[in-house]
Amino acid sequence: MRRQLKGLLAATAIAAAFGAPAQAQQVTFMTGPQGGSWIPLGGALKSMWENGVPGLRIQMTPGAGIANVRGIDEGKAQVGFANSITTVDGLNGNAPYPKKVTNVCQVANLYPQYFQVVALADSGVGSFADFKGKALVMQPKGNTAEIITQHMLKVHGMSYDSLSKANFVAGYNDAVSMLKDGHAVAFTLGTTAPASSVMNLASARDIRLIGVDDKILGEMKKINPGYSKLPIKAGTYPKQDKDVDVIAYSTHIVAACDLPEDLVYGMTKAMAENVADMGAVVKAIEGLTPKGMAADIGVPFHKGAEKYYKEVGAL
Repeated sequence: MRRQLKGLLAATAIAAAFGAPAQAQQVTFMTGPQGGSWIPLGGALKSMWENGVPGLRIQMTPGAGIANVRGIDEGKAQVGFANSITTVDGLNGNAPYPKKVTNVCQVANLYPQYFQVVALADSGVGSFADFKGKALVMQPKGNTAEIITQHMLKVHGMSYDSLSKANFVAGYNDAVSMLKDGHAVAFTLGTTAPASSVMNLASARDIRLIGVDDKILGEMKKINPGYSKLPIKAGTYPKQDKDVDVIAYSTHIVAACDLPEDLVYGMTKAMAENVADMGAVVKAIEGLTPKGMAADIGVPFHKGAEKYYKEVGAL
């Protein structure tokens, strides 16, 4: 019995020395709304994390940028997708967060997100100012793209009361259905370009992307300095014959700061070594480097991620 006990202790010591978990580690991963890129990308990440980190098991659950940051901070999840601008808002305790988040750390930047304003081509909408008196569809209140919609209305001297109707729906596909059925003239979303939901709408109705200029960007940056501007290239969507500049920000992975260092190190390493798999799901990720993953966006690094980036010379 004593010899068996010694053997068991020795095996445990060896496992600890190599960072192998003594038992399966269950991690809840908050992704995104139906119709966006975060759910399929989440599936790719689940696979590479479980294959790359012994004993790790990922439980995926739908989410959204702000909800994910709050969920991690409140202990409902340990990992999630987030948007750089609203994660910084959370750290600062800005609305719509009820208080500062204190247990959310940066793991990796992944790709730029585009705030897309998609109008029916025959709606008479040529700029954001034209939405006055018209019906618009957004994500539920508190989601990242909904917050940006509020900011866009504000810099144009409007609010939801300026619209004939403000509709809040859980999924992009529900928004598309409302436009197809004539219940709204446009919808807003924050995701990659092209977005599958926008392509879905464009297969049934002619659409128009509503862009921003430097003046609007300047006003938006006064609200949140994390806003930037990127073009959605001509040809991204059917009948789009020119580049359209839109508000942009970064999609990144965040984790609970108290998640074990070796676990997050392994997850970060798995992402860096499987960029092609992520790029197969979201084309914008193609060519991502550890240095790009480690770019400073104003969110403190998780110790495990920081360890990996220093190890490969990205920090």
